[in-house]
Amino acid sequence: MAHITVEDERYQFTPQLKKKVYYLLGAGIVLFILGLVLAMTGGGHHEDAGGHAALSVSKEMVASLQDHASAPHAEDGGEHHGSSAWLKRTWAALWTNNMYFVGLAIIGLFFVAVQYAAQAGWSAGILRVPLAMAQWLPIAGILTLILWFLVRHDVFHWTHADLYVENGAGFDEIINGKAPYFFWPLAAGSFPLFYILRMVLFFGLWYWFLIQIRKNMLAEDLDPSTSYWFRNRSLSAWFLVFFAVSSSVAAWDWIMSIDTHWFSTMFGWYVFSSWWVTGLAFITLIVANLKSAGYLKIVNANHLHDLGKFVFAFSIFWTYIWFGQFLLIYYANIPEETVYFIERMRTSPYAWIFYANLILNFVLPFLLFMTRDSKRHLSTLKLVCPIVLIGHWFDFYNMVTPAVMQEQGGVGFLEIGATLIFLAAFFLVMFNTLARMPLIGRNHPMLEESLHHHI
Repeated sequence: MAHITVEDERYQFTPQLKKKVYYLLGAGIVLFILGLVLAMTGGGHHEDAGGHAALSVSKEMVASLQDHASAPHAEDGGEHHGSSAWLKRTWAALWTNNMYFVGLAIIGLFFVAVQYAAQAGWSAGILRVPLAMAQWLPIAGILTLILWFLVRHDVFHWTHADLYVENGAGFDEIINGKAPYFFWPLAAGSFPLFYILRMVLFFGLWYWFLIQIRKNMLAEDLDPSTSYWFRNRSLSAWFLVFFAVSSSVAAWDWIMSIDTHWFSTMFGWYVFSSWWVTGLAFITLIVANLKSAGYLKIVNANHLHDLGKFVFAFSIFWTYIWFGQFLLIYYANIPEETVYFIERMRTSPYAWIFYANLILNFVLPFLLFMTRDSKRHLSTLKLVCPIVLIGHWFDFYNMVTPAVMQEQGGVGFLEIGATLIFLAAFFLVMFNTLARMPLIGRNHPMLEESLHHHI
């Protein structure tokens, strides 16, 4: 192990790579502006007869159950949703991407915490990659707070005050019953203090755990004492307990509450599983590319195999959660629940995404990663992981956009441009973070085990 030193494993964020990332950012800005112009002029509008028919079915299903309330977000205009379609589409694209990249950041920290809590040795040489991903967390927290105040009335139906005025024209009994969850201790329809406090608390504590764990990992580089490892093991255990609660509540707050009438007791698990497998695919892709570039000398085919197994296994886990949620709602056949899937299965342009979701996130990873050898080759990892990353972007798109846009949604320059902007910014933060610290923690007490890892 003597030849593996901190100096040997310093990542260089080269000017050439920086230039590529800035080109990516520039392309994203151009596409986003082009998509915005097309959406404003009607060029990005997408609808068809099938979409209108499916939406009508959705409305009738809910109306048959509740004469006093229409399906959430089912108005085409109206006082609650008077913003232009192009503006709502912009907000939906930004919120979708923000939620997607929040997941990449928090899963970076979650992965590190799991390795410490489980006292895992195999991953000692790759922990700096997810640690660098987690550095997006403070930016994600600020973006989420700012974006929420920008998008709230177009994305979150429950933010409109007249929904809570009894005997008023816009009164909604179901949403009014959920008011304490959003507005406590203030009056219903006022400022959602409880909701915002949760948002600040979650990001604040996630970032605090990141600072503490990162500080101990870097201190260990200078001091071979095992005390830092034991501190991180304890911190990681507490973080995992907090994350178990906060990630579920965050999923309810930031995604499920977009469909305010609809609910699923499995939704917290569903969002976590999508975040988790997305983060695993991203970690695996970055490790594979670093290895190809001559870094991470400690990583061998056995480490790649473990990463590939994680992506393979949790693609199946995501599918299990997806099918479990779908099946429970399908056979219950309750209009207020099934409307969520009807809108996505039968409304253009979401129908093809609904089915492509299963192909990209289950069928292809399952078939391509089925054999042992496939998970041990860089070329296969570099093929499958982008498929998973794209597939789960569509997953988050279909969680957010149908409720906001109804049949007026689409995937075009605007959505692609927003994604490229977020991706470029994420790369800049992650690669700059990697370059500022040793790529391998030389004094990690389990580095020797990782060096001789074999499966």
